[in-house]
Amino acid sequence: MSSRTRMAPGTNSGRGGADLRWLLTRLVEEVPGVLSVAVVSADGLPLLSSQPSSGAPGLAHPGGGPSGAVADLATVVSGLGSLTGGAATLMEGGRVRQTLVAMDTGNLLVMTISDGSLLGVYTVPDADMSSVTYQMALFVGRAGHLLTPELRAELRQAAPAIR
Repeated sequence: MSSRTRMAPGTNSGRGGADLRWLLTRLVEEVPGVLSVAVVSADGLPLLSSQPSSGAPGLAHPGGGPSGAVADLATVVSGLGSLTGGAATLMEGGRVRQTLVAMDTGNLLVMTISDGSLLGVYTVPDADMSSVTYQMALFVGRAGHLLTPELRAELRQAAPAIR
């Protein structure tokens, strides 16, 4: 496991947790332009995240991620998921599958995982969005099978240690 990937301390999630960490590590390390990643439960708790890259170009905050804190990305992802879900309900648009926020200094992409959890990825502004979204979709497809009720409960229980 990469030192940039973190699950709540004290989590003993067995094979499912190890597979999930491996998928997240692969997403962070193998997709050019990805700065940080967070997986958030349907009720807004951070389940798994990467450490923000340090010294990322164009970022106003030391630490490389939004405000340099792991919990901040999870909070933004959760809020954005809630906001876009509410908008979809008002517009009778069905389920939100993906959200993109393009900013001057980076991009935030959020995808829904099958259990209602969310995957959020923060990238450099010139990242290849088609490559990032493709890799996110692969992660979502694989993570949906790993996020069992038991693993989610274990990750939620350990979540306050991340904040």
